[in-house]
Amino acid sequence: MKVKGLRWWIISLIGLATVINYIDRSAINILWPYIYKEFGIADVDNKSALALITTFFMIAYALGQTFTGKLMDAIGTRLGMTISIVGWSISIALHAFAKSLLSFNVFRFMLGFSEAGNWPGATKSNAEWFPAKERGIAQGIFGAGASLGSVVSAPIIAALYLIFGWKMTFVLIAVLGLIWIVPWLYINKGTPDKHPWLTDEERAHILAKPEAKEIETVVEEAPVLTWRELLKFRNTWGIITGRFFIDPVWWLFVTWLPTFLKEQFMFDIKQIGAFTWVPYLFAAIGSLVGGYHASLQIRKGVEPQKARKNAIAVGSIIMLASLVAIVYQLGNLKETPILAMILIGLTLFGFQYLIGNIQTLPSDYFNGKNVGTVAGMGGTAAVAGTLLTTWAVPVITQTSYVSFFVLAAVLVPVSWLCIKYISSKK
Repeated sequence: MKVKGLRWWIISLIGLATVINYIDRSAINILWPYIYKEFGIADVDNKSALALITTFFMIAYALGQTFTGKLMDAIGTRLGMTISIVGWSISIALHAFAKSLLSFNVFRFMLGFSEAGNWPGATKSNAEWFPAKERGIAQGIFGAGASLGSVVSAPIIAALYLIFGWKMTFVLIAVLGLIWIVPWLYINKGTPDKHPWLTDEERAHILAKPEAKEIETVVEEAPVLTWRELLKFRNTWGIITGRFFIDPVWWLFVTWLPTFLKEQFMFDIKQIGAFTWVPYLFAAIGSLVGGYHASLQIRKGVEPQKARKNAIAVGSIIMLASLVAIVYQLGNLKETPILAMILIGLTLFGFQYLIGNIQTLPSDYFNGKNVGTVAGMGGTAAVAGTLLTTWAVPVITQTSYVSFFVLAAVLVPVSWLCIKYISSKK
């Protein structure tokens, strides 16, 4: 049996895994403002408790990014992604048995470590299944999964909570990941050079040597490098520092948006479900448009690295303009929550416009068994930056959320400067 466009089936499954990933990780952030009192936590300690839970998740996520990056390079994405999603499905189901803040922290640690594999796995899979000129749009599809997961998670989790309660909500969303494994193992039977369903035409397209304009940006086949050896490259540091500063902006909203809406607009969980999806719909569109932007430039002859940096610059401008608008209008937004959602949506549109291109850079700068490792190192750096902002939020939002948005606005240009000037200009 031959399947035309098999690579698009593979990336679609990865995108679906990312949707599930974000449904699972978003559940605690959506439910927490309404369940924390069940664990004896006072109102004044609400944010600090959530920050602690998030910290356990992010520390594990940082460790998992680096570990699973090596895992994907060692055993391949087919088995590596399977191990990752089985691990996080079991972990999210265990949340239903949490009896205290401590047990929540343990289960969040398990979830963070296993969910981390989705990112280096997706980056490595895209490098295997797509030529350089198509990786931008492929990464955009994968990135859209993160946004789509956030779009559907709020209404799904709110509905499950209202019908079944918070414990059964965690169990039911865990089932989604286990179901995903079936089509993944059935369709993804091997790498493009060995897959029996791949047509000769598509195999040649995927495995073809790069065109003349792309050759300069492709690293020749190299031996597997250690972490220390990879850190000798400027390109590695460009990815690490860029993600250290930009990823916390996304996590500020993923972690704190439900709490912000409850405190700023006095939303109940039904209203959270009705409003929270709006910014992430913008983000999903931004992911696709940002990937298409880079791919279109490459087709016109622009070098892949330059094309992705151009898209990163556009996304940064959109983010910065939106955040500045929020800072200046925050007082007026209390009466117009939909306008607040639109401005936050534009911020996340810009983020997803650029982040897929940053995540694709490891496959432009490196190849073979180094791609997943560098992608994992970038993910670890992203988590390190996020941990710092996570603990800053309970302090800077005691009286208002102005500092929250100022912090996000400052991080954007710093990240852009890192990508622009630390990474190779070739």
